[in-house]
Amino acid sequence: MAVLALDLGGTKLASAIFSNEGEILSRHSLTLDGRTGSEAGALIKSTIQHFLESGIIDSIGIAVPGICHQHSGTVWVPNIAGWDDYPLINELESVSKGIPVAMDSDRACSILGEWWKGNAGDCSDAIFMAVGTGIGAGILIDGKILRGANDIAGAIGWMALNKPFEEKYISCGNFEYHASGEGIAKITREWLVKHESYVGPLRNISSERINAHDLFRAYDARDELAIKVIEECISYWGMATANLVSIFNPEKIIFGGGVFGPAIPLIPQIQKEGAKWAQPISISRVKYEPSALGADAALYGAASLNLHSKI
Repeated sequence: MAVLALDLGGTKLASAIFSNEGEILSRHSLTLDGRTGSEAGALIKSTIQHFLESGIIDSIGIAVPGICHQHSGTVWVPNIAGWDDYPLINELESVSKGIPVAMDSDRACSILGEWWKGNAGDCSDAIFMAVGTGIGAGILIDGKILRGANDIAGAIGWMALNKPFEEKYISCGNFEYHASGEGIAKITREWLVKHESYVGPLRNISSERINAHDLFRAYDARDELAIKVIEECISYWGMATANLVSIFNPEKIIFGGGVFGPAIPLIPQIQKEGAKWAQPISISRVKYEPSALGADAALYGAASLNLHSKI
């Protein structure tokens, strides 16, 4: 028998059939194409129905980019309109034909994936720091996923890493504003306004179209402005990981998400920055590593939800 895993993103739905041993047997991806509310739910349900036709599925797991309320089976997903308190488990169980359905946040699934088949396999305490459009952390403590009182643990984009507070931090948090993929683009736009004399390659890109990949290309070309922006990100990533290390004393910090990616070569610099701020014994014993599973980390974790007891 096999497991159906789904990884819901803000713009697409990835799915795969896994063997119980963790081998991907088949995979598929669909774009949401702006679907909201029940339309997004219908896309997930039709995907499940398609895979159930194979007759080999004995459990279903889904990773969700938001808050998963384990007791009610509802989710809050800010990137999908109408999903403020969406009854996802009820919706999926309506088509699952009695097959068990489990869900968790994409950040929790990412650390589960790394524990199952990635770089956290030998750990009971590890943190997956996902840096993509936003920032979140999947936290494994004493062999269990940490969720918090309201299933919101790991929302580290709201870490306060400098002052004063500004209203622009309300929607995403101080850390995420400065060092997420979207944050890198925002900060670059702000720097371009402040540094009118700058004439490098980033000036040739329409301001509203600048993204993190543009920054990393310019950084690799040793562009002056890109270096300043990425060095600021390194400072934020270092401080954030220092706080995580000091609070949780993990064996590993694992970096994933779309930014890591191109930011993987920066991990030694991030660890050096983190060492300035963290509890000295804890930081001396933690390992900083990139994800072994890349974009599939949450998908592997979704597959593992019904196979293991770390939930």
